[in-house]
Amino acid sequence: MSVKWQDLVADKKKRQAESIPKEWIITPPAEDVYDVVRFPAQTGLLSARELEITEVTDVDFLLQKLASAEWSAVEVTTAFSKRAIIAQQVTNCLTEIFVDRALARAAWLDEQLKTTGKVVGPLHGLPISLKDQICLKGLETTMGYVSWIGKYAERDAVLAEILIECGAVPYVRTNVPQTLMWPETMNAVFGRTVNPHNRTLTSGGSSGGEGALIAMKGSPLGVGSDIGGSVRIPAALCGLYGLRPSYGRVPYGGAVNSMEGQDSLPSVLGPLSNNLSGIKTFMKSVLSKKPWLKDPLAVHKQWDEDEYQLSEHGGGKKLTFGIMWNDGTMVPQPPIIRALEMTKKALLDAGHDVVDWTPYKHAEFYANVVREGRQFLLHPLAQSHFIDGHLDCGWPGRLSGGNVSDWGASLAKHGLHRS
Repeated sequence: MSVKWQDLVADKKKRQAESIPKEWIITPPAEDVYDVVRFPAQTGLLSARELEITEVTDVDFLLQKLASAEWSAVEVTTAFSKRAIIAQQVTNCLTEIFVDRALARAAWLDEQLKTTGKVVGPLHGLPISLKDQICLKGLETTMGYVSWIGKYAERDAVLAEILIECGAVPYVRTNVPQTLMWPETMNAVFGRTVNPHNRTLTSGGSSGGEGALIAMKGSPLGVGSDIGGSVRIPAALCGLYGLRPSYGRVPYGGAVNSMEGQDSLPSVLGPLSNNLSGIKTFMKSVLSKKPWLKDPLAVHKQWDEDEYQLSEHGGGKKLTFGIMWNDGTMVPQPPIIRALEMTKKALLDAGHDVVDWTPYKHAEFYANVVREGRQFLLHPLAQSHFIDGHLDCGWPGRLSGGNVSDWGASLAKHGLHRS
């Protein structure tokens, strides 16, 4: 007897709810309360000490407190776990919640520091959240696919393994859009993640769960992935620092993805944090463990402080920046243009040079892609996957956004129709 996908989702959501300690369940604010960034302090769930810990945005300061044993790994992990659970109840940002597992590791780290007098690694005791594609042994990694419910990882992803070697404490994983590569966060398993600054808006994607969680200070440092903006978009929409490293700089081995074998434009893993210190510390820590020895596709290159300080470029005192105002096909909305103008002024005021950059033949490239895409959609093989003019995605519904005839009419309107 086949199981309905709705039943699989209901069971998964039930198990997720059961992973939240009952004493951490709070009464969420009314739906018309849009900005919930400061809500954690109003719940009464966090003690004064836990508020003090979670309000710290400087990751290096947190690590100093942990290394000195002034703050224990257990109390720091507990504080951020509580705040993450609050964030979950108002923004729906989490997928896997494994607080007991995290606290057991934190207790072990505290014992190691007590008995040896040394930290386990550069990230000793630091809670780190992970996007729901970075596998952890014994946990499901659905990445928003109903068909992946019940698939448990047999080993940690390389990056997770390295973070644990560095002394970090994974404690939650965060929501994504099904298939990734989407600038908002929603799937049929966990639902939609919203922006804590305004819950009528998106937190971005595809690392939108990380964006919402970190914006609510439910995590001091998180890991997302990026191919066309999946770290940068949530960072921008949620007011965070984010980094899309160069390909291979951070090990990707053992993480799941939607496009296995697509190597011409690979995605990368990168950090998000409320403070720039978190970004730098993450990169230095990961590279200190020589990830190329665990992942053959990782670039063999140590952290270089001189390069970071731009020592060969005058210490970064006078740089040249290019701004692409539009791509020749689409013009940004006025608020985006205004932000670019503000950025340009700030750079000029700081003594840098700014040049306008026009992409080479981008409009022609876009027209070719759209034309060939239409030809594919009208091919008999592609047509066999349409029902009532809509693309049949198998479950639990169909791809929204119009039918084939609508797309054809639109293409013809723009002169891209080819008979």
